[in-house]
Amino acid sequence: MSGIGEAQRGKTLGRSAPLLGVLLVLLAAWFGWSAVQQWRQAASGDALEQARDQAVQGLQQAASGQLQQLQQQLKGDRVQQALQAGDAAGAALALRESWTGVEQVEVLGADLAAGYADAATFGYARLALLESALADGKASLRVVRDGGGNRLGLAAPVQLAGVGPAVVYVRQPLLRLTAPLDQVSAPGNGFLALRQGAHNIVTQGDTGLSESAEAMARPVAGTPLRLAAGVPNVEPGPLGLGALASAIVALLLGFIAVLLVVGRGRLPKSLPLPSRRSAVADADHGPTLRESLQMVPPTVPGETAAAAAPPPPPPVPADELAAGIFRAYDIRGVVGSELTARTAALIGQAIGTVALEQGLREVVIGRDGRLSGAELSAGLAEGLRRAGCAVIDIGLAPTPVVYFAAFHLRTGTCVAVTGSHNPPDYNGFKIVIGGETLSGDAITDLYQRIVEGRLVQAAEPGDYQQREVAADYIQRIADDVQLDRPLKVVADAGNGVAGAFAPQLLEAIGAEVIPLYCDVDGTFPNHHPDPSEPANLEDLVQTVKRFGADLGVAFDGDGDRLGVVTAEGRIIYADRLLMLFAADVLMRNPGAMVIYDVKCTGRLSDHVLRNGGSPLMWKTGHSLMKAKMRETDAELAGEMSGHFFFKERWFGFDDGLYAAARLLEILAQREETPDEVLAELPDMVATPELKVPVAEGTPHALVAMLVAAAQSPDNPYVGGRLSTIDGLRVDFADGWGLVRASNTTPVLVLRFEGNDEAALERIQALFRSQLQPVLGDTPLGF
Repeated sequence: MSGIGEAQRGKTLGRSAPLLGVLLVLLAAWFGWSAVQQWRQAASGDALEQARDQAVQGLQQAASGQLQQLQQQLKGDRVQQALQAGDAAGAALALRESWTGVEQVEVLGADLAAGYADAATFGYARLALLESALADGKASLRVVRDGGGNRLGLAAPVQLAGVGPAVVYVRQPLLRLTAPLDQVSAPGNGFLALRQGAHNIVTQGDTGLSESAEAMARPVAGTPLRLAAGVPNVEPGPLGLGALASAIVALLLGFIAVLLVVGRGRLPKSLPLPSRRSAVADADHGPTLRESLQMVPPTVPGETAAAAAPPPPPPVPADELAAGIFRAYDIRGVVGSELTARTAALIGQAIGTVALEQGLREVVIGRDGRLSGAELSAGLAEGLRRAGCAVIDIGLAPTPVVYFAAFHLRTGTCVAVTGSHNPPDYNGFKIVIGGETLSGDAITDLYQRIVEGRLVQAAEPGDYQQREVAADYIQRIADDVQLDRPLKVVADAGNGVAGAFAPQLLEAIGAEVIPLYCDVDGTFPNHHPDPSEPANLEDLVQTVKRFGADLGVAFDGDGDRLGVVTAEGRIIYADRLLMLFAADVLMRNPGAMVIYDVKCTGRLSDHVLRNGGSPLMWKTGHSLMKAKMRETDAELAGEMSGHFFFKERWFGFDDGLYAAARLLEILAQREETPDEVLAELPDMVATPELKVPVAEGTPHALVAMLVAAAQSPDNPYVGGRLSTIDGLRVDFADGWGLVRASNTTPVLVLRFEGNDEAALERIQALFRSQLQPVLGDTPLGF
């Protein structure tokens, strides 16, 4: 009987071996195919990088060669003779005849009157090229829309006798620049794009990778161009294994399958099968329940999953993470020294940890136009995915569009990679979790989590996908806001990311738009993108006058702030704009609360009350204002810096683009000109924001000293009403003064207002007498 049982069991094993072998072969093929695919994807990435670098080098040489040739041609005898004779047409003809293949040459006066007379026909890109050459005093190059398509435009400043400064414009076939791209090719699953601003000039490969291509973009030195490159993400193999691990598993499974099939299930003779008697005995006398429990310790619920997850990252030494970048309203620092891709990944993992603790898994991310944005955005996404969050990347977008995407895609959580209005070498993160913008202690908590190692490390990385929401954002606003009559508007984006959205949005609501510095350029070559500084609005004022526009609007680097100038060139500060917005909102929402920050005019409170609203002064800071809006259920809020928050008909976050649309809507409803409407708003004699630099880490301590002096029995501000919710503000019957500590830079921020010049000077003198002993020889600026 024992022999019969042994034979039967052998037959069973023999029959099942081929089936098991086939299954193992299929598994081996799966792992092997995954390894091959991963190696191919990695190889495609390497090939694409080589193609990109080769193309960039060729483009740089082509651009440099064209600029050098322009300079040499301008030195020609015939060209110089014509310029010295004041003969613009002769100089253009001489240059065209001496330079083979040139399509068009013009010599224009420095006022560019011919271009501005009909800028839309002449071409905004041509105007930008000519202005750049005149401003820089050297030859410039740019891709322009001319001659019925994209062309290579060259320009250089010259002197034209009898006229003075002038500029030479040369139009070349685009091939003179892009020929090096024909010598390289993107891998079949890759993508290359020559870009200027937000526009693709030439593309190769899979256009579906266009959005992600910025992460591998490289600038073409000496030009406003860059070459973007993209390849599909390398997808991990089964069980999250990499290429090498997948290959090893495939080999092992294949080896086992061969043994099973070749051996036909026969066991080695040196291992005799147990007899039926011993098997029965084992069945009758197996381990008891108590013995089993002793051999296999009980499993704690969740223990298996915890064991499978990789350990959390070790704590980061405090000296390796700059605590100073974790500020009152957001995270912001200098790229390279304070912010790197590794820092961004740690911050992303900390944000993901906090989001998961609140049961939130999907996170929208987007970035402004700074050169470091793509790298930091990629690091942020990596950190969020490490924590197990699913990332929805909307790519290049203003901060308010990132906020909008969190509502539109129903995530409630988002991170905007932006340096706001800071210099080009800065960048940072504005964070919303569960609809709440992080500030204060919540920002500091992210730092503590990183340095203490309290970060979630998921067993598998979270999902990653790219989404396009620009059209949805513009459509959502245009469906609600339409102008009763057309207005001509100059839109100055300061080369910030708002330039890729503002013209389309304002045109969608019915405005005629003249774009100014709307090419996205993270170096901000024309002026700093901060509309709260009057000096940054000078070009806008001139352009509004030159085109006879009704209004000029300006945006900061990430599009969440608005500046306005009138047709006459007057700057309308944000606190007066808030009066206009408040009157409009209160017509439909009587009694609603309107919040404003401590830097706003003293006339604002009275204006809100006269229009049937409830005014509330609060601390400066976009995140602090949004928190106060939620607490009080306010319909509208605004800051002197140009942040406007509409809850009525919008989502309550700060949005410079949307505020511009609402402003045009109000002005288009009135029969008066925009100048006349804005001139009706109550006004006082006031200073702009004044900023006094002080030592790092001292602003709050200095303000605390001034507050203590004001609250002492020897109060120097006799007759004034003190407010200390944010610094020291003193309101008198004829004006007010403010000193507060900036939460973003080491400066004291001051502002003064009076009914007339005499009142303004008296209040300034009072503050000056208190500030000078504290600040010593530091210039006050007033």
